[in-house]
Amino acid sequence: MSAADTTTPAKVPPPRPAPPPPAPEQPRGRRTSAPAATPWLLLAPCLLVLLLVMGYPLVRLVTLAFQKFGQSQLWGFQPAESAGLDNFTEVLGDGEFWAVVVRTIVFAAGCVIFTMVLGMLIALLLQRVSGWVRTLVNIALVAGWGMPVIVATTVFKWLFDADYGILNAVLSRLPGVELIGHNWFASGPQGLAVIMLLVVWGAVPFVVITLSAGLTQVPKELEEAARLDGAGAWGVFRYVTLPILKPIIVMLTTLSVIWDMGVFPQVFVMRNGHPEAEFQLLTTYSYDRAFVVNDYGQGSAIALITVLLLLGVVAVYMRQMLKIGEVE
Repeated sequence: MSAADTTTPAKVPPPRPAPPPPAPEQPRGRRTSAPAATPWLLLAPCLLVLLLVMGYPLVRLVTLAFQKFGQSQLWGFQPAESAGLDNFTEVLGDGEFWAVVVRTIVFAAGCVIFTMVLGMLIALLLQRVSGWVRTLVNIALVAGWGMPVIVATTVFKWLFDADYGILNAVLSRLPGVELIGHNWFASGPQGLAVIMLLVVWGAVPFVVITLSAGLTQVPKELEEAARLDGAGAWGVFRYVTLPILKPIIVMLTTLSVIWDMGVFPQVFVMRNGHPEAEFQLLTTYSYDRAFVVNDYGQGSAIALITVLLLLGVVAVYMRQMLKIGEVE
């Protein structure tokens, strides 16, 4: 037997046992069930304040709209009587009310259109100026936006004054123009145009600042690609910028409609607290019915109809936003 045959064979190590399978993961829904209530707890104080501040006036408004409530009921000489739908029947059957509704819609539509168009133009121009010019313009916009409505209305009232208004004096210097002593509030359309200008002046800063922030989110690569494909300035705006800004535009348009249909102090102060019939909007018309005619039931009914119209606008806004979310 050779020496090679006398060597002991090497031992083969036994195979290692397979590692145990990993434990199944716990459903994530159980882990997030407790923190899901945190946002509601944080919002609870704000919701409680809104409920107290807005809930009671809204409930009181609805209650008065279905009651016969005048000055006698206000002072407690007579109890309030249920009127059912009589207030709404009288309001909806009044031709003057429908004239006010049409006037309000036309006024709000004009304000919204001019505000959005002018705001978009200014926001686009701000993207093409130097940084210090943009800063100065933004400071001026914020200063105008922060001016109290009563102060701004008083300034506009002085600018368009028939006897001492500076606008008449400046325009009269133009060839063939003679507006010295011209009363801008002698007719409803002219007077409402002045008030519309005041509303647009106060609303444009918010629109410009919001659209300017939105324009910074438009990818420059998409604009450059559109230009390389032969699109002009209008084509880039229509097919690139506008679709990206659509959610912001829908939001701003809806808010503008709500704000412009609720215009009150501008008309009230411009007409010295007594708006004539051709200057009446839904807000001032409701105020006159309640506090001038002392028919608080009809005034509340008009206000409730206005709220329902605005809820229709909000419903359209929510539908548009849901469509945008589905597309994205």
